[in-house]
Amino acid sequence: MWAWSPFPTTVTMEHGLSTQGGTKAVLAALAANLGIAVTKFVAFLFTQSSSMLAESIHSVADSGNQGLLLLGQRRSAQPADEDHPFGYGRARYIAAFLVGIVLFSVGGLFSAYEGVEKIRHPHELESGLVAIVILLIAVALESYSFATAMRESAKVKGDRSWWRFIREARAPELPIVLLEDLAAELGLLFALGGVGLTMLLDDPVWDGVGTLAIGILLLVVAVLVATEAYGMLVGEAATPATVATIRATLAAAPGVSAVIHLRTLHLGPDELLVAAKIGLPPTVTMRDVAATIDTAEAALRAAVHTPMRIFLEPDVPRDPAAATAPATA
Repeated sequence: MWAWSPFPTTVTMEHGLSTQGGTKAVLAALAANLGIAVTKFVAFLFTQSSSMLAESIHSVADSGNQGLLLLGQRRSAQPADEDHPFGYGRARYIAAFLVGIVLFSVGGLFSAYEGVEKIRHPHELESGLVAIVILLIAVALESYSFATAMRESAKVKGDRSWWRFIREARAPELPIVLLEDLAAELGLLFALGGVGLTMLLDDPVWDGVGTLAIGILLLVVAVLVATEAYGMLVGEAATPATVATIRATLAAAPGVSAVIHLRTLHLGPDELLVAAKIGLPPTVTMRDVAATIDTAEAALRAAVHTPMRIFLEPDVPRDPAAATAPATA
């Protein structure tokens, strides 16, 4: 027996993470990166700096990534149909995985290649002061995007560390924007270091070193983003805290003598599949079984503020110890 409640206008996900918060951070990052990309390209035309070119490509890749995240959100909002009875929620995970690929190829590999080439064949830096000014402007714009992502994430992070938040979040937008913005800030510092050392030491090889550092940074972030997205695509359970809440709620439901088995799976960031086998007394009637399951479902929806598809299978525990056996996620 199962039931499903329709999506509310603003969906509350695990730990209170809302789609609106993620969208706001993505839009802020998109606006910032579009402005930064144009600014950096203009600076590259004046300076011919490889670090500036790498940062320009980095900003273009980030802008495309934000577009992918928004497209994934739009696609995931489609209603379920006969071919996709559980909806399109995982479209957001696919978008996140594509972001990792774009970061790796367009951002990381290009910047690393450009850096190696400029180290092997240094190119004289032109108008270095222009590059410094442009990079400082980019730092200010990127800081706005990063601050927005930090502010939206702080609303739902709770007392978890930032690293734990990134690893445990089931909605990909905020963690990805956080990682991208952090990489962008560090990349700008690398570019400033490369251009600054080139001007100070009059040695253009440092511009190539800065570019290579940007490439390595983007490769590391890309692997991290793709790895997290891969786990979501394969299928991840609810967080341990949510699983514990579900288990305790079912065990406390009137008429339930045991939680024999429990499985959870995120159908998307906004929807959770809960499948459980619950123990009932052997003497109950079918009417009692139906009432117990309905009561347990209502208790779950009140305890966990994530839309759920709930499948509860009644059973009679064969082993008395089953009533105290821990359920798995």
